Amino acid sequence: MKYKLGTAAVAAMMAASPVMADLVFPSLSYRTGPYAAGGIPFADGYADYFTMLNARDGGIGGVMTKVIECETGYNTEKGVECYESTKGEGSLVYQPLSTGITYQLIPKTTADNIPMHTMGYGRTSAANGDVFSHTFNYPANYWNGASGAINYLLGENGGDLKGKKIALVYHNSAYGKEPIRTLQELSKKHGFEFKEVPVDHPGQEQKSQWLQIRRDKPDYVIMYGWGVMNQVAVQEAANIRFPMENFIGIWWSGSENDVLAAGDAANGYKALTFHGVGSDFPVFDDIKTHVVDAGNAAGAGDQIGTVLYNRGLYAAMLAAEAVKTAQEIHGVADITPAQMRDGMEALSITEEKMAALGLPNFGPSFDVSCANHGGDGFVGVTQWDASAKSWSLISDFAASDSDVIGPLITEDSAAYAAENNIESSCN
Repeated sequence: MKYKLGTAAVAAMMAASPVMADLVFPSLSYRTGPYAAGGIPFADGYADYFTMLNARDGGIGGVMTKVIECETGYNTEKGVECYESTKGEGSLVYQPLSTGITYQLIPKTTADNIPMHTMGYGRTSAANGDVFSHTFNYPANYWNGASGAINYLLGENGGDLKGKKIALVYHNSAYGKEPIRTLQELSKKHGFEFKEVPVDHPGQEQKSQWLQIRRDKPDYVIMYGWGVMNQVAVQEAANIRFPMENFIGIWWSGSENDVLAAGDAANGYKALTFHGVGSDFPVFDDIKTHVVDAGNAAGAGDQIGTVLYNRGLYAAMLAAEAVKTAQEIHGVADITPAQMRDGMEALSITEEKMAALGLPNFGPSFDVSCANHGGDGFVGVTQWDASAKSWSLISDFAASDSDVIGPLITEDSAAYAAENNIESSCN
């Protein structure tokens, strides 16, 4: 896509403009409720990145940013209330942080012409921008995660999983069921035996599931869990002496919260990711200088470099880069939500750009387009070191199986378009 104005032209135009309103980023946080341990670090990372941009750069393109936090408690009804109460504030993009809230907001954000970013969650087929004009789920979705796990296991087994048994331990909800169809298709393609093991919410009781696993003796276990379910599963796996290095969680089952409780027994556990881990990136020096040391951290400052803090920071970085893209496309600094949508749809994240932002190799390079709101679906694998109490990236960000996932996205989005009389938006 060709931009109408270069960065220099935007800067010159902004210098001549009167004082502008803030660029508003609503944060649908959940610092309370059963999933608060996951919600707090994400909200901190999201807020701190924008605070840093204000202090260090004077905002984005000369316009200050403003984060409006609204507490959902991870409750769908409250999430919708937060949306309704903040959408009139000039909110540029929503990150609902819940698959339930996402499903409610897809039609609302579309009608209100406000984009929504459901990074690594939500409705997977929203990757089809032709149908879901205002929903984006780059750089990776739940089906990329399932495929990424299988591709990693193929690599561990010389490219052959025939005769292997793979179990999916999943949160018995719409979220947990997301990877089932993909894994069924991949089991047909690669010849492994696939077994489903549901866990009812909240997941504190899993004795029977792990007895079943001990009986069935799967070679590998993949987990789509959330909250307390994750740490209980890791402990139960340890109790039956299931080898941790053969246990792989999706990225919502791969934070410090999920492994610390099991102590040394969690050593070697793996999790998928679409972003970097740890605090060994130059951006964290700027966060310390401009945010933490200045007394402006969103939280206690103790979450920096944790998996979910990094995820919140990464979401904020992608939002900020979409703003810059929108400013260039439209030649204005004080963009509207509709213009933000255009920026998200033209977003290009390169290694060169991430390095310049102090985030070298922090995530995959990817491009967004009208037809593709999901990016390139590259997934990495991390592993927990219990003695160091830290995660390490043990693989490159690698492609998932688009031959399997592409048709599933087309089928699901076509059904949604038919049900809701949606016309093509990529004419």
